[in-house]
Amino acid sequence: MRRRTFVTALGAAAAASVIPGVARAAVPLIAPTLTGRDPAASGNAQSVYSHLVSMENAARSGSSPMTIIGQHIETQQELYNASYGDTGGTTFSGYYYRKARDITGKLSGFIEIDLGPGYGATGWGTYGDRSYNQPLGLPTGLRSWQYTDDAVDLACGVWKGLPRAADGTYNPDGTMVRLDGTTASLTNGGAASGIVGMSFHQPYPGSSVKSWSRVLTQVEGEHPGGYESYPVATLSTDQAWFDRVLDWESDTDEYRALLADLGFLAATLSYFAAWDVPVLLRPYHEMNGDWFWWGGKTAASYKKLWRITYDYLVRTKGLHNLIFVWSPNGWKAPGSGVPWDYYPGADLVDVVAVDDYYPGYSDFTNVYYTGLVDYAKPRMLAETYNVPITAAGSNALTPSPWVIWSTWGTALTRGTNTNADVKATYYATDQVYTGGSGTGFGQNFAWGSIHAH
Repeated sequence: MRRRTFVTALGAAAAASVIPGVARAAVPLIAPTLTGRDPAASGNAQSVYSHLVSMENAARSGSSPMTIIGQHIETQQELYNASYGDTGGTTFSGYYYRKARDITGKLSGFIEIDLGPGYGATGWGTYGDRSYNQPLGLPTGLRSWQYTDDAVDLACGVWKGLPRAADGTYNPDGTMVRLDGTTASLTNGGAASGIVGMSFHQPYPGSSVKSWSRVLTQVEGEHPGGYESYPVATLSTDQAWFDRVLDWESDTDEYRALLADLGFLAATLSYFAAWDVPVLLRPYHEMNGDWFWWGGKTAASYKKLWRITYDYLVRTKGLHNLIFVWSPNGWKAPGSGVPWDYYPGADLVDVVAVDDYYPGYSDFTNVYYTGLVDYAKPRMLAETYNVPITAAGSNALTPSPWVIWSTWGTALTRGTNTNADVKATYYATDQVYTGGSGTGFGQNFAWGSIHAH
């Protein structure tokens, strides 16, 4: 397949958009670098980010813009939830990553794994005896944490390919042997197929049980801080508790609980860093809503949470393989939920994104796409139920060529998408990059210049 030529004159004045059928004012090209934020950023992370910047500039100039098609996976649901997905039963970690290939013959070019939120276990842990367990002495042998090992293995395989030298992830033949004697197999056809992201649905700091319900604010009897009889209506507005979580100056118990959670995140990310795998990290998303414990709080306190997390991961733990993604929920401009006050700052964010579950209002995301333009960062559609191109001819990428478009989990087949829509998206070779068939960097995925694995 033909490859596209991207804009390389970063920082030059932009020409008017020449995207067919789209009339909008010219926007300036951008020139951000990871080393501007983190002088020690890893080479692979720099290369991936540079490519995203070039894709953003191609969109801004109208020079053959392209979008990487991605897929989010909820590995804990795929493994343990018998009612999850289109099978009516449990499957394996990465089921929906492979589902795209089952439908189209091609893998996605981006995969986002979800480290949290746990599946009902007490305390953080992992199933296998991985190297990333060791810094914190995390417990092993807990079946409810088996999914994290599978997810990490899968992500490393997406970036590095198979077979490869033993590095604690998939065995060279693509089969991982678990501690309980079972095996998990999810090959990429033998070679690297894309880039990797991670979200972190973190249960509230101090929660002993790690589960999805402890991430949410509107759950009876699970109030942050342990007030079991606290009225549900106040859970999303407990600013005083949230402030204690952030009170590093007083070294509160709540702050120490936050660091314990971030320690688990850092341990896993350290494993990726050790094997030179760059990760698009998307923490504390949808902060302009009130359904997660970090959401609906004051903008100043949210930005403090982001700064604490950033400093802990990059400066304290020395993780330089990260690309930070800020991802508010879709808003109804100029009305409710506008996220601008929550932006952590250009020195702490590399990619700006949105979680779009309002396609009817936004006309397939263009409201959000144009709304994020002035941040001068690559723009990503981080979560949606929809694929961007349909068999009927609807095409969201023409007015809104996001650098990455990532579909949420089961929505690939259980939402409004048909298999024909998925095929239409994955075969739009003049607009999208996929991971190809997994026999190289993809039949139409120009990633060979990014890394040499």
